[in-house]
Amino acid sequence: MSMDDYFTNLNDRERAIFEGAVSMGALYHQFVGTPVNMDTKKSLEDAIKSSIKLQPAVVDVCVNLDEKLIADATKRSSYTSVTGDMFNVEITTKINDTSIITCIKYIEDLDYPLMFVKE
Repeated sequence: MSMDDYFTNLNDRERAIFEGAVSMGALYHQFVGTPVNMDTKKSLEDAIKSSIKLQPAVVDVCVNLDEKLIADATKRSSYTSVTGDMFNVEITTKINDTSIITCIKYIEDLDYPLMFVKE
């Protein structure tokens, strides 16, 4: 049996969305609370990207932590902890010929780090 045998009840788009959503949830709950400062921001973004790219069907990951929020928070201390509003992430998943992009982005109007399907 292969992994695909467990997803026969989903079409390719639904499966790509499922894989993106699982990866996005894992990313959020794994990295919120991680210590970060301006010196470690890039290496943390790279680590997040590398770890999420290991997930099934993930073909690309773009991670940007909000530089202004980190800089502001580290004026008072040598580091801060990652919060949901710092994430600006896109995960591209692909099943066969179907690709989708899931995102997490802080939406100011909602005052919330929203996870959504972009494409």
